[in-house]
Amino acid sequence: QVQLVESGGGSVQAGGSLRLSCIASGFTYGYSVSTYCMGWFRQAPGKEREGVATIDTYGSTRYSDSVKGRFTISRDNTKNTLYLQMNSLKPEDTALYYCAAVFVGGGVCYTGRSFPYWGQGTQVTVSS
Repeated sequence: QVQLVESGGGSVQAGGSLRLSCIASGFTYGYSVSTYCMGWFRQAPGKEREGVATIDTYGSTRYSDSVKGRFTISRDNTKNTLYLQMNSLKPEDTALYYCAAVFVGGGVCYTGRSFPYWGQGTQVTVSS
């Protein structure tokens, strides 16, 4: 059973930066963050959950239009850790951020996939 634990959230002023981390464990032998489609999602109060970014087994990344150019998703295979570097933060980025994982083999990795594994979330608050 894949387990995901996020950290790195906090409060920051608009224009600031944060880096979220997601440590993954519980992979079957031979599998890791590098063999899964990994993603970041967020949910603001009163709003639906939104896909933010994904990274596939080849290292290809996708971003929502709302964060493109400001956020960067990456991973460290040796640490089985997923990251989300968030720069030029805006008040509308305030949300609970989750990491998620799904095994897609050679399939397309994008936030519209059904992700079975989720972390507990880490809160990001951006003040104006």
